Amino acid sequence: MSDALNLQDAPILVIGAGIMGAGIAQVAAQSGHRVMLFDARKGAGAQAKDKVATTLQGLAAKGRMTSEAARETVARVVPVASLAEVREAGVAIEAIVENLEVKRSLLRELEAGMDERCVLASNTSSISITALANGLAHPGRLVGMHFFNPVPLMKLVEVVSGLHTDPAVAHAIFDLAKRWGKVPVHARSTPGFIVNRIARPFYAETLALLNERAGEPSVIDACMRGAGFRMGPCELMDLIGHDTNFAVTQSVYDANFGDKRYSPSLVQRELVEGGWLGRKSGRGFYRYDAGSGPEIASADVSTAALPSATRIVLHGDGVAVERWASALSAAGRGFERASRPTWCGLEADGGQLRLTDGRPAALIAVRENARELALFDLPAATGGGAQGTALAWTASATASVEWQQKTAAWLAAAGWTPQRVVDTPGLVVARTIAMLINEACDAVLQGVCDPEAADAAMKLGVNYPQGPFEWLANWDACEVVRVLDHLDNHYRGERYRVSLDLRRRAWEQEGRSTRSR
Repeated sequence: MSDALNLQDAPILVIGAGIMGAGIAQVAAQSGHRVMLFDARKGAGAQAKDKVATTLQGLAAKGRMTSEAARETVARVVPVASLAEVREAGVAIEAIVENLEVKRSLLRELEAGMDERCVLASNTSSISITALANGLAHPGRLVGMHFFNPVPLMKLVEVVSGLHTDPAVAHAIFDLAKRWGKVPVHARSTPGFIVNRIARPFYAETLALLNERAGEPSVIDACMRGAGFRMGPCELMDLIGHDTNFAVTQSVYDANFGDKRYSPSLVQRELVEGGWLGRKSGRGFYRYDAGSGPEIASADVSTAALPSATRIVLHGDGVAVERWASALSAAGRGFERASRPTWCGLEADGGQLRLTDGRPAALIAVRENARELALFDLPAATGGGAQGTALAWTASATASVEWQQKTAAWLAAAGWTPQRVVDTPGLVVARTIAMLINEACDAVLQGVCDPEAADAAMKLGVNYPQGPFEWLANWDACEVVRVLDHLDNHYRGERYRVSLDLRRRAWEQEGRSTRSR
């Protein structure tokens, strides 16, 4: 392949006229390419073209494109009945069933029939590009071009290089995706690529909490939405389908030789076995056949009163501490600042309300002789959340009923809707975001992607409010490591082991802090 491969005006072949294939064909045609659309099922290509036409006519009716542009775009999509008709294609993108052998067979057929300079691209979401290329006469021209559904709306494209992929091919597909209005990111072909790998803890931590009966799905979802996520993990798994989500997790787990970080969940397996697949079956974590859903009402905390206290001490800094400082100042209430804080939070007449550090409240209460102890979760990663958003908290078994009531009142006074959960390490948001950061750091360590690609992929591919390295910059590498180490000490397994990349970042941060003293 040439070092300056140009695909900007190349005819495009799309194999597979399902939802993904039709979407890819639409995007390519809208960018001016002639698109040949093939499907082994007779008439499927024509049906997909009709659906594209309907979509574009709808856009024209809304004024988002002209009627003439819609007609011209549709005219560029040409259903073909045989692969023998498509030799002139410059790029062939397969979007067929997720099966290694079926895809391999198709790619060999394409290689035999296409011009030797035609780039072969696979829209696979999980199959190894290296494995797909094995057996091709010219494996260097195969690259992953992983779109996200719905293709016309989702900006992200993972450009996945296998062991054999020619760098010129990967760069040409990267440039082509940009021309199509997408945001491409380079990824190395490893299990799950970027998005499906880094996203595993978003589901896994919630499933672990449910397995321990730490909280109801609606509470966990509310807390995650309070952290800026558009959907909570339970409602998102219901939307994806538990069979699909479980299969992806199982695939990543198997591909990583049983690494415990990717272990599938017994909770989700039971849902699959019971046919509670989510929205498509009418029931998953929530029921969808009786008008019920995952919403949890936010409380009106705008007039929440500050609890009474003789002596108030604020420890450390952060969103919660500054909110309490503002509220106390506005109310004319006096407070102190701890001179050398070892934890973050609030102390009122001896009662402590601390930001979780990954340890259970019961352990802290015993180790530090803090009977009146409660913990609150990591506030929203994008600034603490709007008024009334949910925030998880818990209390030690030794905490009095009075302190538990005051804990909820202090959180409400800071603008959150308190959501009590069982005393579990890392609560909800802190453990989930720490694990997302950790997984991203490991992906970077292993050369799967760079930090910028990880951030872009997670924001654009799964609509995260921030990327993992943006969270890390706004949190604290040492604190993230501390949370994970405490989780690891509690659970005694492989799951919460800290990535060497993240630990190095913490060491470097600690070194800078020491030198600045």
